[in-house]
Amino acid sequence: MISIHLLFLALSLLLQQQQAPTLDSVLRTMDKAAANFQTAQADFVFKQYQKVVDEFDTQKGTVYYRRAGQQIEMMADFKGPDPKFVLYKDGKLQVYQPKIEQVLEYAVGASHQEFDSLLVLGFGGSGQDLKKSFDVTYQGEETIENVRTGQLLLIPKSEKVRSNLPQIILWIDLDRGISMQQKLVQTQGDYRLATYSAIKVPAKINNDVFRLKTTGKTKFVSPRG
Repeated sequence: MISIHLLFLALSLLLQQQQAPTLDSVLRTMDKAAANFQTAQADFVFKQYQKVVDEFDTQKGTVYYRRAGQQIEMMADFKGPDPKFVLYKDGKLQVYQPKIEQVLEYAVGASHQEFDSLLVLGFGGSGQDLKKSFDVTYQGEETIENVRTGQLLLIPKSEKVRSNLPQIILWIDLDRGISMQQKLVQTQGDYRLATYSAIKVPAKINNDVFRLKTTGKTKFVSPRG
């Protein structure tokens, strides 16, 4: 006769198999998070790896997101000795460097769909939207910052995006459907690894956060090419 202990063990293993995350389950969790998304705030660590010199450049700061109508707005506050602010709003990307009193402005224009798809990776973007812009493969589970995540491999469908970013890897919180970590693999073996912590969804964010605090001395420059 099979013991009660063995029956419970078999049942436990069966439940674990049934609950094991899949690509569809991860994307559904992202869909649910996107449907309710309004604001988010997180601390970040960006590690930019340059293969030719085999070196990392590390930057830290805080990033803010909010939904404005059908669009997602973003402000990244980079800390350190050379601070900068990166604002995406109204179809325009602005990079403000207070030390030199300069704002670089880039009009996203016709590329806004590709840019938006990259902007909302894991923060406000749905799983179904992800499948529209990328070929998505589930790579298994991994624990990031003590959080169970599902790893997704993304191959951009846009040839223009793929020429600069051949692949992207996302680590999605299996409970909340948001990104814990992102790896943007560039050409020549370079990559940027972004790890997020102290994530708040939703977050109480003042409207003033999504505005550059420039001065009368600030120069606005629009690079071409």
